[in-house]
Order: sequence, then structure tokens, then C-alpha cells
Amino acid sequence: MAKFSDELLDHHKEFIAHQKMFFVATSPLSADARINLSPKGLDSFRVLSPNKVCYMDITGSGNETSAHLLENGRITIMFCAFDGPPNILRIYGTGYTVLPSHADWPEVSGTFGELPGVRQIIVVDVAQVQTSCGYTVPLYEYAGERDHMWKWVEKKGADGLETYRKDNNLASIDGLPTALSHAQNE
Repeated sequence: MAKFSDELLDHHKEFIAHQKMFFVATSPLSADARINLSPKGLDSFRVLSPNKVCYMDITGSGNETSAHLLENGRITIMFCAFDGPPNILRIYGTGYTVLPSHADWPEVSGTFGELPGVRQIIVVDVAQVQTSCGYTVPLYEYAGERDHMWKWVEKKGADGLETYRKDNNLASIDGLPTALSHAQNE
């Protein structure tokens, strides 16, 4: 049976803190455009308050989340229990992108340790939290983090990362601009 809350409660925060990965879903408004669903890992998620969360967004092949948030703000974040008691937790809300040049960057980025290839932080204002059973989610054992991103970032270097982002992260696959593209035009 699904349970709803208007904010993250203490037991929600404890569950989130135990998870090693989460999923982010966003969608553009156009019925012809693609819905985005991305897995996220590393120690990249933070609960800032009962109604605000964020995650450090690592450079990737696309930047759909930023584009969709810029267009309409809608976002869902999902955590699944892959060990321990079954549980699924969804955070529904509206979000926005914080770039290193944004006034909020020092405060929000200060809640994280060092992560490879950081391009932005996604901040979410929590509208509703839902938990459900998760009975069919399989059990998995956590074996550790991959080191591929660290190696890729080291090989690219700062200039290579900037070039990569300019080449791959200024628009969504459906052509919507991202916060990075807006920053480039300022």
C-alpha cells in the first residue's frame, strides 16, 4: 500500500542515506519528445531540509534533466531497496540547475565531498513523497563504486571536460536548451 507525505520524514532520510543509487526522471512538454530516466550513483545525493534535496550532477553524454527542468521544472527521483526490507521511495517535485557561477553554488556544493567531472547541481523542491512496497525488486549485493568516471575525467583534463560539455551538454536530444547553454550566452 502506497503512503504519501508532504515532506521527507526521518525514516525517509534514513532509507535514502542507506541507498547506493537512485534514479531521476524528467520529461519535456512535447508529446513527441523523449522522457528521460537516468541512474545516479556515487555519494552524490543530499537532503537539505524536509522539503529540499539536491544531487551533484556528473558530466555525461547528455544533459536532459537540465533541459527539462529549464522548460517545465518537473522531476521525480526514485530510490529502491536492493538489500534489506523491500521499499521504494519516490520524491515528486520541481527542480532547477545550479551551475558553478550561481550564487547558491558555494553553499550547496559544500555539502559534498570530491566527485569526478561535476558539471552542475540539481536542486529539487519536494512537493510530495511516496513510499511503496517494492516486493518485486530483486536483492543485489553492493560490490563497490566503478572507477571509470575518475579515469575518464583525469584523461580529459579541465580543458577537455569544458570542450566535451560544449559539444554534448548544451541541448537535450530533442533540441531543448540546458542551463549550460544559457550560461554560455550570458
